[in-house]
Amino acid sequence: MDLHISDISHSYGATEVLRGIDLHITAGQIVCLIGPSGCGKSTLLRFVGGLERPRSGRVVQIGEPPAGCLNPLTYIFQDFALLPWRTAAGNISLVLEDHGLGRAAVREIVDDVLARTKLTDFRDALPRQLSGGMKQRVAIARALAVRPACLLMDEPLSALDSQTRDLLLDDLLDLWLRERFTACYVTHNLEEAVRIGHRVVVLSRRPGQIREVVDLDIPLEDRLDHPEALETRRRHLWELMREEALAADKELADV
Repeated sequence: MDLHISDISHSYGATEVLRGIDLHITAGQIVCLIGPSGCGKSTLLRFVGGLERPRSGRVVQIGEPPAGCLNPLTYIFQDFALLPWRTAAGNISLVLEDHGLGRAAVREIVDDVLARTKLTDFRDALPRQLSGGMKQRVAIARALAVRPACLLMDEPLSALDSQTRDLLLDDLLDLWLRERFTACYVTHNLEEAVRIGHRVVVLSRRPGQIREVVDLDIPLEDRLDHPEALETRRRHLWELMREEALAADKELADV
C-alpha cells in the first residue's frame, strides 16, 4: 500500500507550520523526514497517521494493505509508551485485544513478533527490567503485531545513547531486509537518515516546505561498505539545512 500526501498545509492560530507538502511514499521503502527544529516534521507525521486533520490537503492510501493487516498505519514513538505494569508480551498483546482474536491467535502473534525482534527470552520482563534499547524493541514488536501497511516512526531512537542507537539501527535494517516494511521515519540525526532511508525529504524551517527530496541509491544492505559515499550524502543534507537550522534555532530562542 502506497501513501500519497497531497498539498498539506496547516496553521496553529496565526502560526503557519506547513505549506504545500506533496510527497509519495512507496510500499517497501523507508522515507526519512529531516529539517530544522520546529519545521513541522512530527506534525506532518500526525496528519499521515490520522491523529490530526490538516487545514488543507489530504493523505490518500493507494492499494490494499497487506494480508492480515489489523491497523494500516501504526506509530512507534521515541518514549516507548509502554505500560509499566504489563510485561513485554502484555504490552504487545494490548494492541490485539479489540480485534476479536482468540487467545491462541494472540499468543501466536505475540510469540512471532517477539522472535522477529529478538525478544523471546524477555517476554515476561517488565519495562523497568529492560534497557532503553530493549524497551524500544518491545515498542517495535507491538507495532508489528498489527501487521501494519506503514510504520510511522517519530524519532524512535533519539532517547537512546549512541551505542544502543547504532545497535537498534542494525536491528531495524535487518528487519527491513527480511520483511521489506514501509516506513515514514522522522529524525534529527543525519547519520540515521543516510543509513536507513531510501529517500530523505528535507524540510525548510517553519512554515515547513519541501526543499529537496534526496534519493539514496546505495542498497541498504551495502551501506556499511560505502562509508565515504554515506558521508558525502550526509554532508549534502547538512548543507541543505545548515543555515535554516541556525535560523530556526534563533527563532526558537527568541520566542
